Amino acid sequence: MPQSDLRSRVHALNDRYRHHSAVSVLEHALRDPQAGKLALVSSFGAESVVLLHMVSVTRTATPVIFIDTEMLFAETLVYQQELAERLALRDLRIIRATPADLRSHDPGDTLHLRDTDACCALRKTVPLLRALSGFDGWITGRKRYQAGTRAALDFFEVEEGTGRIKVNPLAHWAREDIRTYMEENRLPRHPLVARGYPSIGCMPCTSPVRADEDPRAGRWRNQDKTECGIHFVNGKMVRKGVSA
Repeated sequence: MPQSDLRSRVHALNDRYRHHSAVSVLEHALRDPQAGKLALVSSFGAESVVLLHMVSVTRTATPVIFIDTEMLFAETLVYQQELAERLALRDLRIIRATPADLRSHDPGDTLHLRDTDACCALRKTVPLLRALSGFDGWITGRKRYQAGTRAALDFFEVEEGTGRIKVNPLAHWAREDIRTYMEENRLPRHPLVARGYPSIGCMPCTSPVRADEDPRAGRWRNQDKTECGIHFVNGKMVRKGVSA
């Protein structure tokens, strides 16, 4: 689909659901022909249970894509299994980099020490691009408060260069909204949150956060990097050193 047509669709979707709640946006997006065929991409991280729960009570057959970078915390893998069972997710798809790509680009599992952007591209972006083939868009858990790069985030947006849209039902939520939803629905927290990890990624690139720090300060600490790359499909950092 031409980018101009895609932008028109996204503009119409944002106008249509601008004043809807997060649950309503998700529910309508999963049924609106203008949104197309969608999958939820989840890290099963600190706040992921909110969208996973919303999907489970809205349309439990929604495809859920989990990227196993093979460098995740053991706690994340256990949490993922427990949530999938508890929420009765019917179409969970666990994806990884292909053995051939790993042998070619990171045979010693040390790429993250030399080039975190290339590592994210290899282990996250490329597998996700493959997994999203055949989908018209995907649902993310991004929120405006998480980073300056997300300050103008809307419910629907164009994913540059792919012909897909991204749906961000929680875009306007505050941190307190996340906490309230989890408490009201008695949802289990990621075990690492209580140990000082408010934002959780791969084990080598995630560290605990002090009370006076930004919640994402523990991601790629002391590096000029705030995103893993899966949200910049045609950006330089996404495809650096790796081909799909």
